[in-house]
Amino acid sequence: MRILVTGGAGFIGSHLIDRLMAEKHDVICLDNFYTGHKRNILKWLEHPYFEFIRHDITEPIRLEVDQIYHLACPASPVHYQYNPVKTIKTNVMGTLNMLGLAKRVKARLLLASTSEVYGDPDVHPQPEEYRGNVNTIGIRSCYDEGKRVAETLAFDYHRQHAVEVRVARIFNTYGPRMLENDGRVVSNFVVQALQGKPLTVYGDGSQTRSFCYVANLVDGLMRLMNGDFIGPVNLGNPDEYTILQLAQTIQDMVNPDADLKFEPLPQDAPNRRQPDITRARKFLDWEPTVPLKEGLALTIQDFRTRLEAAGKTAVPAAMAK
Repeated sequence: MRILVTGGAGFIGSHLIDRLMAEKHDVICLDNFYTGHKRNILKWLEHPYFEFIRHDITEPIRLEVDQIYHLACPASPVHYQYNPVKTIKTNVMGTLNMLGLAKRVKARLLLASTSEVYGDPDVHPQPEEYRGNVNTIGIRSCYDEGKRVAETLAFDYHRQHAVEVRVARIFNTYGPRMLENDGRVVSNFVVQALQGKPLTVYGDGSQTRSFCYVANLVDGLMRLMNGDFIGPVNLGNPDEYTILQLAQTIQDMVNPDADLKFEPLPQDAPNRRQPDITRARKFLDWEPTVPLKEGLALTIQDFRTRLEAAGKTAVPAAMAK
């Protein structure tokens, strides 16, 4: 098939492209390099079945495709709060443009939504039926509310124009190619540990998250796209860890001598986040298989390689357990 991936040079998008190329699809990668990076797709640039277009999806584009994986949007608080107006424009106008394209060429579109649609949940774990607890005027709302509107648009295009849509609500994902400055907890801890800095824990570290390895997530996205279930469907790892447990695990794996530094909790940061993946198991026959320590080892090695190449590491590999 001819498949478009918006945000294809990003963390998740580039892993998805690797899988699609391995399956011999004709892939178009669309990215404006706001948080994506050319190094993530470098190996495909000369491939005859791969095409890269530098484009901002808030502007329309005309292409002929069979499927659209719509992943384009900064997904970490540091990046989406840096330019909140641009973030919500990407979520609303960008999604409108992609749905319009899907309508014109009769393509199926998968929307990468997010667990952030649940806000700071008062239902735990979060099933897809839960409607969320979101602060509509908070500093995270450009992303939270932007994705909620994107879901609305997807279902309205489906009902009004019979556009084939699939909606995935993605929970915390980690793995190689994460940006070192993206402000997400895994990358923060790994980079700080590798650089011999104290690991910054916000709040008392008792808040929880669920961490899904990127290869497992990509598998879930492809199953959703190619199956009959519209969604929304939670894609994430139901294993729940406190932030303090994660910090101590990475500390142990990278630099046991690293200190922990506690800082105040940012505004509207959710206290608990854990997916109910009953739908994913039932409709996609999907659940994560990579254990946290195994995925972290691969992620740490990737960060170590990149930071060493840039001369930014302080902790030798021999220190790790």
